[in-house]
Amino acid sequence: MTDITVPTLGESVTEATVGQWLKKPGEAVAKDEVIVELETDKVSVEVSAPEDGVLSEIVAPEGETVGIGALLAKVGASGDAPAPAAEETPAKEEAAAPAASSGDTVEVAVPAMGESVAEGTLSTWLKQPGDAVSKDDILVEIETDKVAVEVPSPVDGVLAEIVVNEGETVEIGTVIARLSGGAAPAAAPAPAAAPAASAPAPKASAPAAASGDAPVAPSVRRIAAESGINPADIPGSGKNGRATKGDALSYLEKKPMDTPAMPSTSGIPRATGPREERVKMTRLRQTIARRLKEAQDTAAMLTTFNDVDMTNIMEMRKAYKDNFEKRHGVKLGFMSFFVKAVVNALQEVPAVNAEIDGTDIIYKNFYDIGVAVGTEKGLVVPVVRDCDALSLAGIEAAIGDYGRKARDGQLSMADMQGGTFTISNGGVYGSMMSTPILNPPQSGVLGMHRIEQRPVAINGEVVIRPMMYLALSYDHRIVDGKEAVTFLVRVKEALENPERMLLGV
Repeated sequence: MTDITVPTLGESVTEATVGQWLKKPGEAVAKDEVIVELETDKVSVEVSAPEDGVLSEIVAPEGETVGIGALLAKVGASGDAPAPAAEETPAKEEAAAPAASSGDTVEVAVPAMGESVAEGTLSTWLKQPGDAVSKDDILVEIETDKVAVEVPSPVDGVLAEIVVNEGETVEIGTVIARLSGGAAPAAAPAPAAAPAASAPAPKASAPAAASGDAPVAPSVRRIAAESGINPADIPGSGKNGRATKGDALSYLEKKPMDTPAMPSTSGIPRATGPREERVKMTRLRQTIARRLKEAQDTAAMLTTFNDVDMTNIMEMRKAYKDNFEKRHGVKLGFMSFFVKAVVNALQEVPAVNAEIDGTDIIYKNFYDIGVAVGTEKGLVVPVVRDCDALSLAGIEAAIGDYGRKARDGQLSMADMQGGTFTISNGGVYGSMMSTPILNPPQSGVLGMHRIEQRPVAINGEVVIRPMMYLALSYDHRIVDGKEAVTFLVRVKEALENPERMLLGV
C-alpha cells in the first residue's frame, strides 16, 4: 500500500483545498496518472499516482482543506480491494478494523509542516497514555511560526507512550508517541495497585472543556481569545463534537448577526447593513493582502522618484515595430526596454538586487525580473529568467506568454518563484504616480506610470515631451539613499538613450 500525500506547493503556500477526485476507490490507476486536483490561493496543482495499482481509499474528500504532507489517498496493488466505507463496515468486524493488531506498536512522528518549516513546538496533548484512540483522532497539536499542525492517530488503538512533552521543540520525523493496537497495554502508566484492565486516569493538566466535553484545540483557543468569545460556545464538527479551527472561523462569521456591531479592529467581523454585501475574500486575495502587509511590517520601505523622457524610445519603437514583429513574431512594447534598463542598473548597483537573510546579505549574480500582471482574480508576478542574456524579442515573448497564462489561470508556482527584482506598470490603468510595495524577500520594485505630454525645459526652451514618472521603492535596511537614487538615474539614462543601452556604451 502506497500513501499519496499533499506535495510541496510552493513558496509561502502551506495548505490547499481538495478540488476534484478524477478517480474513485476501486478504479485502476497508472503511474503518473493524475488522480486529484488541489486548489491553492495561487494555482491548481495536479497530484499523480506514484505507481500502477488500484485506488484503495480516498482519505481527504472534495472541499476539505489539507496541509503539506497530509494523507490524501492510498494506492494498492492491482489485486487489493478498496477499503469499505465506514458506514458499510459490519459491526461484528469492528475488532479487526485497527491497522495495528493487539500487541503491535506504531510510532507517531512529526509530519512535514510546509516548505521551509523544519521544526515546531509541541503545544498540547489531546490524549493521555492509556486513552483509546480511533484512526484520525487528533493526538497532539504542533505550533510552527506559520501554522498550527494537528497530528492524527494513524491507526485504531491505545496511546501507549508519550515520548515528547508539551513545550519541547521537535523536528520533522521525530517520534513523539507510540500507539499499541487493541486493548490497553500492560506497560501503560498506571498505579501499581490498579487492576490490569483499567486505564490510568488522565492527567489533571489535560486540556478539556467543561462538563467532560471534547478537548479544545490550541488553534481554537487562540481564535477564541483573540476574538473575546467562549470556546465552549463554538459548535464542533470534529470527532466527538470537537471544535476545529474551521468551526471557530465559521462561528465568528455568523456571530455578528446576533450581536451588536463592533469595530473592525476587534478582530470580529461587524454586522452588515441593508445596503451592504459581505463577500468572502478569495484565497488569492487573502495571500496578496497578507504578503503586502508583511512587506510593510518587515522592511524599512522608502520610495524615491524621477521622471523620464520617452521620446527616443517611442520614436525607435514607431520606426521598427512592424519589422520587429515580422522578424520575431512578437510585438515590440515598452516593457522590454524597461527590463533591459533595470538589468543595466542592477549590475551597477547590486544592493538593489540583493536580499536580507537574518544578519547576512545575499547578493545575486543573476537577473530574474518579476513582471506584475493584473488578472480578474488579483495581481500575480511571473518571473522572466536570466534577463541579462535575453534579447528584446526574448523578453517580449516571455512576457506575452505569461500574460496569456495569467488570463487563462495556467500560471504554475514555478512561474512565480525566485524573482530578484519586480517591475509594476500601473500606467496601463492610467496611474500618474504611486509608491509600489516590495515583493519580499526582494529589496526593490520599480513602478512605471502613464505617459503624458508635459512641458519641460530643454536647452533653455520650453518644449512638450512625452514624460513618465518612475518610482523606486526599496528596503532602506540594505539599500542606501545614494544607491537608490543612482539606480533610478541609471534607469532614466538608459531609457532616454536606448541606443547606448543596447550597444553597451
